[in-house]
Amino acid sequence: MSVQYQITGTAATEIAASVEAGVRAGRLAPGRTLPPVRKLAADLGVAPGTVASAYRRLRERGVVETGGRAGTFVRQRSAFTPTGTLTVPSGVRDLVSGEPDTGLLPDLGALKPGVDIVHGNYRDGGPCPDLLDLARDRFAADGVRGELTVTSGALDAFERGLAARLEPGDTVAVEEPTWANGRDLLLSAGYQVTPVAIDGEGPIAEELDAALASGARAFILTSRGQNPTGAAVSEPRAAELRDVIERHRGVFVIEDDHWAELSRTPLRFVADAAEHWMFVRSVSKPYGPDLRTALVAADPDTKARLQGRMALGHGWVSCILQHFVIAAWTDDGTAAQVRHASRVYFERQAALRDALAARGIDTWGTSGLNLWIPVADETAAVVSLRDAGYAVAPGRGFSFHGAQAIRVSTSRLEPEAAPAVADAIAYASGPAAPPI
Repeated sequence: MSVQYQITGTAATEIAASVEAGVRAGRLAPGRTLPPVRKLAADLGVAPGTVASAYRRLRERGVVETGGRAGTFVRQRSAFTPTGTLTVPSGVRDLVSGEPDTGLLPDLGALKPGVDIVHGNYRDGGPCPDLLDLARDRFAADGVRGELTVTSGALDAFERGLAARLEPGDTVAVEEPTWANGRDLLLSAGYQVTPVAIDGEGPIAEELDAALASGARAFILTSRGQNPTGAAVSEPRAAELRDVIERHRGVFVIEDDHWAELSRTPLRFVADAAEHWMFVRSVSKPYGPDLRTALVAADPDTKARLQGRMALGHGWVSCILQHFVIAAWTDDGTAAQVRHASRVYFERQAALRDALAARGIDTWGTSGLNLWIPVADETAAVVSLRDAGYAVAPGRGFSFHGAQAIRVSTSRLEPEAAPAVADAIAYASGPAAPPI
């Protein structure tokens, strides 16, 4: 590494800035191991504590992570990592992206005649009342009540909600394994994160209780279609989680229901067990990521803070985009398309899950776009599957503990192809890895 990129600096801030510059320029690639603390200290002529402080700053900012004996290495994703476009080699099937099948998204062009496309202004911008009315009815049907607003997608809601209730350095409890984008956003914003182990029924209540007792001030959970596992919160688990949250009333709870209209599993609402809470339903998966819209229900104080922070920033979500959501929610043809997509996604995921079970490999996924499969050697499994013609995601990017696993996206996997994929996974996975 010293030949390719030389870390410089004599103070912790300078060393951290040097590493960030290398990551930002692409010269310290994701996965690259940094020098051990004592070696870098000797190379730079500084005390080991100075380098340790720099590495701690980098961990807090989500630039690096520590993997025990693996040392300190550059994270796969951070605020400083060039993202680019995911490239799957020619001849290799994409089971890695985890994105909705564009062929199952509604045709927004067909909705255009019913959309009110007019120029707005600063005075009148904000949540569209008609959209809030529709959302209120939809949420109420799932047992969700609260004050409503609109954000530019789920991550926008998370970032603004946390900023309204927490301070940088506060700890947020998140699922393990977890949605990598959400975790990386938290780290980049300066929050500490602590894992809460999950199983097929959602976060484990005892794990959440321990995290909150240790000082976590917020908790983020996924209702259905959890990424990367496909888990969904069950009714018994929801009751257990609500009991824990009620014992820690000061915690701020964010519930992510991105799978929403595509789900064939009832919603088991948890968030409002807290005094301050937020329920977020993005339209990206059912209707299209480019709509950049999420509906949010929250307690009155949180809603006011969230909307106030938006007013100080970009102001409001485009009313044109909001009117496209209104058109999608009120169009019978679009509703039929979403029901069709729900059935297709369920069949695709179930086909691979069942094929894997027939080969002695159990998975949790019952909703969403992915399956999580523990393996004996993650790197070997990813390479073996690539050689067999399938691109899958390594599990380390979703795990705090470096779990040996792979995430397989089923969003575009036809049921008839599932047996061949299951054969390749069974060959690549090796002896069964212990559960998370």
